[in-house]
Amino acid sequence: MLLVFDIGNTNIKVGLFRDGELDSSFRIATDLLKTSDEYGIQVRELIRAVGHDYHEVDGVIMSSVVPGVNYTIEHMIADYFHLTPQIVGPGMKTGLNILYENPKEVGTDRIVNAVSAYERYGGPAIVIDFGTATTFSAVSEKGDFLGGVICPGIKVSMEALVRNTAKLPTVELERPSRVINRTTVLNMQAGIVYGCVGQVSYIVEKMRREMNCPDAKVVATGGMAKLIGSQMSIHMQIDPLLTLKGLDILYRKNLKTGEEAK
Repeated sequence: MLLVFDIGNTNIKVGLFRDGELDSSFRIATDLLKTSDEYGIQVRELIRAVGHDYHEVDGVIMSSVVPGVNYTIEHMIADYFHLTPQIVGPGMKTGLNILYENPKEVGTDRIVNAVSAYERYGGPAIVIDFGTATTFSAVSEKGDFLGGVICPGIKVSMEALVRNTAKLPTVELERPSRVINRTTVLNMQAGIVYGCVGQVSYIVEKMRREMNCPDAKVVATGGMAKLIGSQMSIHMQIDPLLTLKGLDILYRKNLKTGEEAK
């Protein structure tokens, strides 16, 4: 059984795969103060909670955008699973041609998502991840990672609005039925949600134009993908587990022995 870790700024998404199929997944908070033992006990217990024994794990892969927690997670994997993880980064076989000026600058989460979207849906594609940041990544029909856009995430935008204004309250991220509203809470919700819808529509349109691909597929993942995708006039393939599936694909691409290494 393969254990995968997608380490993000807010959460660590964890998945268990058997023969290329996702068996179970769960989230834990990203915490720089947590020890490897705390992470180890937590992950073992969560594996038990979904009906498995941690001894079933015979492979691990991890992707991270939080360098400060990497050593802790690697140490935990060694101590609690007695394995050395594959780590997504430079030198890993991805099947993509990274056309960034400095490929090392690209967030590993974007690479994983691009690999997953290209393998599952084909290219050309625009991959959107609604996370702490909202990222847009363009992949050509030939599998070239062309670059993209990074914007503040929806929750980050809401938190900044509340933090930097004296009278605006903290509100739930919900979609109002109208854009023109008569309460401050609904005004804020409309601004954040519909503002993001407009941003996504404009950026996708511009990216398609620059790619010279007016029908480039749009694949979205992340916690806010359904909320925003439901309001888009552009068809959007929503895949909440895109990143975890991408980690499984990369693990199998980078096995050192057997047919899957080809």
